[in-house]
Amino acid sequence: MKVSTKTIVTTGMFTAVLSVLSIVTIPMPSGVPVTLQTFAVALCGYVLGSKKGLASTVIYILLGTVGAPVFAGMTGGPSWLAGYSGGFIWGFLFLSFLSGFGMERRPVAGKIAGGLAGLFFCHLLGVIQFAVVASISLPASFVAVSVPYLIKDVISVAGAYVVAVPIRKALAADGLAGREPGRRGENV
Repeated sequence: MKVSTKTIVTTGMFTAVLSVLSIVTIPMPSGVPVTLQTFAVALCGYVLGSKKGLASTVIYILLGTVGAPVFAGMTGGPSWLAGYSGGFIWGFLFLSFLSGFGMERRPVAGKIAGGLAGLFFCHLLGVIQFAVVASISLPASFVAVSVPYLIKDVISVAGAYVVAVPIRKALAADGLAGREPGRRGENV
């Protein structure tokens, strides 16, 4: 498989965007902070597509795992993947892939539905891991770490789609993004 320089640059660029948007955090009593990560991960998928968006997110997780301060609040290290918010970090893989997969579909509803499906899996993994780590029930975990974030995260996914459309057009105009599969003559 041949990977172009353009692919490496755009994937790396969006890994950096995800890392920067993870810096600002608002602490919550549960230990799972409010961040812009959901927006950034969905944006990676919507702009780059399923495969490149997933690659960008994998690189982000690998950087954080080896200790680069890219996770929420400029933290890093493997302990974050096993901690209270680790399930959400694993869920980012689904969020980026399904946002990108949705973006590769024709109707706008399908594009947003892909991101919302990714958000569902992100929250599901987050709730399960929080319940295990905190030794509480799944319903209690859902109330603690999903309910307070749902409205913000749905808005983040929809907002990422809105922001992604002009970014995709600009990248396509600069030759940094290709055509979507199955669409003739359109760059976005």
